[in-house]
Amino acid sequence: MSDPDLTAAAEKIIAAGPSATRPGRDPVNLPMIRNWLEALGDTNPVYERSGVAPPAMIQVWTMRGLRRGSDDGDPLGRISQAFAEAGYPGIVATNCEQTYHRYLRVGEEVSVSSRVVSVVGPKRTALGEGWFITTETTWYVGDEVVATMIFRVLRYRPPAAATQPSRVSTGEIIRPVVSRDTEFFWAGTRVGELRIQSCDACGALRHPPGPACPACGSLDRSYVVSSGAGTIFSYVVHHHPPVPGRTAPFVVALVALREGVRMLGELVGAHPSEVTVGAPVRLALQPVDDELTLPTWRLAQEESA
Repeated sequence: MSDPDLTAAAEKIIAAGPSATRPGRDPVNLPMIRNWLEALGDTNPVYERSGVAPPAMIQVWTMRGLRRGSDDGDPLGRISQAFAEAGYPGIVATNCEQTYHRYLRVGEEVSVSSRVVSVVGPKRTALGEGWFITTETTWYVGDEVVATMIFRVLRYRPPAAATQPSRVSTGEIIRPVVSRDTEFFWAGTRVGELRIQSCDACGALRHPPGPACPACGSLDRSYVVSSGAGTIFSYVVHHHPPVPGRTAPFVVALVALREGVRMLGELVGAHPSEVTVGAPVRLALQPVDDELTLPTWRLAQEESA
């Protein structure tokens, strides 16, 4: 399909407007809320006590599940298929904006509708030639709008050279954004410490750092220094797209520290085939320059070998 044909197909889908509302498989329910809170490490008791759902769960209530079945004219599904068939197989999310109008209550039935807002392209990007597709999703309880989401993705065609796994570093490393909430953490790595934010009011530890304690709401905080020991809670092996300062494939591990929080970082010095969930790891600080030292991990067995 040529670019003009893609534009025409996109304009037709945009003109069709929102899809019919589709009901969720289950009403808002406490077991799913508990699973979400446990996965996110959110110990705020207000949800179970008040019978309301965390607002960020909005997509959970209308997920289709593994056996999707018919898309019922879902605009994003239709336009994604058109671009895939036209030779744009790559897809990456670029930004997401969600608006919550109120809390959902246990027992409420949620339905969803979506529409394609705009399609812009072709554009040259670092990933290859692509098109930016913006959709709007609206959630309802009855006729009441309870949440909306603007979601933008890039459908792209990778350059021929990028279709093979990269074996070389792709430039200078991506530097973290340092804020008032995270400056203490990066100051710690520079002096050889892995610092975990703590609440001065209730003593709860938390990571990533934030302005307020999720357990009690206090704004008074300090930090403790971690032992740097933990186990792999989960991990992914990154193959593509290339990441500046990294050589693919590389492992990104979510580490459960002994202190009780989880921290994300690259696992270095090990082949992906050696990595398993539950494997013990130790902190391995990697200086980049005088201003930046990154926390990474090494398998504990390798360190002691």
